[in-house]
Amino acid sequence: MSLLRRIQREEEKATRGPARMAELRVRRQPPSPAQDAYLDLKARIQNKLIADLDPTMDVTKTDEVRRTIEEMYNDILAQENIVLSRAERQRLFEQIVAEILGLGPLEPFLADPTITEIMVNGAKNIYIEREGKIQRTKAVFESDEHLMRIIERIIAPLGRRIDESSPYVNARLQDGSRVNAVIPPISLIGPVLTIRKFYKIPLTVEKLIELGTVTPEAMELLRACVVAKLNILISGGTGSGKTTLLNILSGFIPEGERIITIEDAAELQLRQEHVVTLESRPPNIEGRGAVTIRDLVINSLRMRPDRIIVGECRGPEAFDMLQAMNTGHEGSMTTVHANSPRDALARLENMVLMAGMDLPHRAIREQIASALDAVVHLERMRDGSRKIVSIAEIEGMEGDVVTMSDLFKFELAGYENGRVVGALRPTGLRPKFIEKIEASDIHLPPTIFGAGRRLRY
Repeated sequence: MSLLRRIQREEEKATRGPARMAELRVRRQPPSPAQDAYLDLKARIQNKLIADLDPTMDVTKTDEVRRTIEEMYNDILAQENIVLSRAERQRLFEQIVAEILGLGPLEPFLADPTITEIMVNGAKNIYIEREGKIQRTKAVFESDEHLMRIIERIIAPLGRRIDESSPYVNARLQDGSRVNAVIPPISLIGPVLTIRKFYKIPLTVEKLIELGTVTPEAMELLRACVVAKLNILISGGTGSGKTTLLNILSGFIPEGERIITIEDAAELQLRQEHVVTLESRPPNIEGRGAVTIRDLVINSLRMRPDRIIVGECRGPEAFDMLQAMNTGHEGSMTTVHANSPRDALARLENMVLMAGMDLPHRAIREQIASALDAVVHLERMRDGSRKIVSIAEIEGMEGDVVTMSDLFKFELAGYENGRVVGALRPTGLRPKFIEKIEASDIHLPPTIFGAGRRLRY
């Protein structure tokens, strides 16, 4: 018996069981001749189409380009006498069009409005998020090189680059979807691509209430806070819905106010007329020309803003944002990654220190306490839903501590059929900032804060 056969037998003994043996055979199995022939056919037709297409063609006219490709595709099949069933013919055509005009195997997921996130872990592992749940798909790239071509296609029009010396990049698709790509050597599993899809039709207040993210009473309070020009910090973890809520709250800003929005990648979709959108810029290949969020916040102060909205504070710009809030730019809003409202304030404090200001901790906390009026905290629940779990008022300082009071708190009752059961309830406390709201001629009924109710906590 040969050495190879003996090794194979030992492996079979160690992995007895039909399921395990089937798994091993699948893993060892090279691509079938049929698969090889299909990929070869696809590559040949695709390369011929690319070679024959007019390079000056306007690819933004998708329907026109698609018709041209279809005509050429049918001609190639006829010339080479390639016989395919109708289903095979259509499937091959759609794959080739996706390769030439789009992002290959990711195109169906980009077109599906129920998918919120696409995650590619190397060429053979593509995951999606749908309704808050992550699922693995059957789609694959042909190879890591194929995946790299798609990444290059995304970033090349934006003047970005990705290579061994710069192995990660952030970018944005034409529809506004956020893209992050990481490649070897810092990724050990091959190229990794993450796409957070952009809602072409922004969520409405009514939809958020329907989804259970917020109650009508809590949203009425938040609307009053925005109109009355209170400064609001939105906190939460990754994918908890911070930007979505910021977008909705920004929609409450009255017409006629000059709004400056500042983001890493423009996502906010404000409907007001007087909006100036600013976007940061990474350094060029020589490492020069970067424009940071902090640069834009400082510059926005010279642009006569009524409101400054920063998509996310994650660095020294926090100091300038607090300064703006404390120097007459009321009604400003921003978001921060944090696990709780208290943690959000601690993160702000750390970010202020990143600005290089040699300030004592108490002085920074006083800045935070005087700048902010409210913190709204969101969480992504175990069932994938996003919920506001706390609306807290910043009351001031007590000793060296910033004091806060919960106005609304989410009460978790349990789980039913895998879904979270609970409600965002008022705590019965009337906020001190109600005077600012009433000064704007907004009068909220006491029942919003739970007055007259017997609450269980």
